[in-house]
Parts: sequence; C-alpha cells; structure tokens
Amino acid sequence: MTLSLYQASVPVFVTMLTNLSTLLSKAEAHAKAKKIDETVFMNARLAPDMLPLPRQIQIASDAAKGFTARVGGVPVPSFEDTEKTFAELQERIKKTIDFIQSVKPEQIDGGEDREVTLKLGGVERNLKGQGYLLGMALPNLFFHVTTAYGIMRHNGVEIGKMDFLGGYPT
Repeated sequence: MTLSLYQASVPVFVTMLTNLSTLLSKAEAHAKAKKIDETVFMNARLAPDMLPLPRQIQIASDAAKGFTARVGGVPVPSFEDTEKTFAELQERIKKTIDFIQSVKPEQIDGGEDREVTLKLGGVERNLKGQGYLLGMALPNLFFHVTTAYGIMRHNGVEIGKMDFLGGYPT
C-alpha cells in the first residue's frame, strides 16, 4: 500500500497539534494548582536566546497550516501571532486544526512535485511538495512542539513521552 502526501501530512499535523493542546491543558491546570501566574509560562523559554512558549506554538501552527494551504492550492490563513494566554493559544490550535481539516485529500494528493515558493530570511526558496513536507514542514512542526513540551516540562508540568506522542496510532 502506498502512503499518500495527504496521509503523511494532515493526520500527522492534527495528531501533533491535538497533543500540543493536551499539553497546554496540563500546563494550565498545573499553573492553577500551584498558583503560578500564567504569564510565567507565556514568558518561559529554554534558553535566553530561544523563543518563548507562545511563539513555539505559533510556529508549529504556521508549519501545519502553511504546508496544507500551499500544497493544497488555497491561500494560507493569516493569524496575528498575538496570543498571550493559555486560552488564546488553545484557540489558535483549534483554528489551525479546523483549517487543515477543511482541505480535502484530493487537493494535496498528487502535490509531491507541486512547486512551492517560500520566503525564508528574506530569501526565496523553491521546493517541491514532497521535499517541503519531509524537509521543512514536519521537522519544523516537531521541533517547535518538542520545544514547547520542553518549556512546559522544565517549568514543572508533569508530562511525559506518552503525552507528547498521544498514544500509539492504529
């Protein structure tokens, strides 16, 4: 059986964003239980030169919606990157999932060789759909979800590997 571009992208994005939402819920519950102001989490980062928690989630969202839109042939939805609370971050994840699930498999499948132009650091790069997914979108998503996980774990949230993975796929 062949794995389609859609199967290798949208379900993975949905799973990881759903898991990220669960991690955020646990972080919010932890903050409330320990009486930690949520701004502590919103400003948290793993190192001084790394981006804080909200930005990690925004970039994970951008990776998923950007690939889905570009390869699916629809405009990339613009989100403002202004989230400053757990609730706002949850809403962003929900909007992202809703968007990527609105794109049909037939819009993405066959897009392995579709040309995609991205502007990265002021430089335009041309990628093909499959290379974009495997070399940029998925690694970027996993990097930022992992970093968000690390920030939450570093700040005492009791989460583990299965929270990150969300269980085993069937």
